[in-house]
Amino acid sequence: MKQRKIPMRKDLLSGEMFPKKQLVRIVRNADGTVAIDPTGKAAGRGAYVALDPAAITVAKKKHLIDKAFSLSVEPSFYDELFAYVDHQKARQELFGETK
Repeated sequence: MKQRKIPMRKDLLSGEMFPKKQLVRIVRNADGTVAIDPTGKAAGRGAYVALDPAAITVAKKKHLIDKAFSLSVEPSFYDELFAYVDHQKARQELFGETK
């Protein structure tokens, strides 16, 4: 059987390429709101972040998501993203590759 192609995406924080299933998508909607997109299919401009809570902390300090979307992101969004990434990483360690 032919091997399927694995879609790769670039991590916004580190600049490295990872399989899409190992990343979390952040989306800026048409109305300018930024949200976590767990399905990866929401309409809007998207950026991908690896499951690394330490990188989220650095991103909060440097306002990297603000710069990527050219708008001001609330500090509470970074906290929400940190909690989501931390939870997903724990799930991945417990259950393996699930999404």
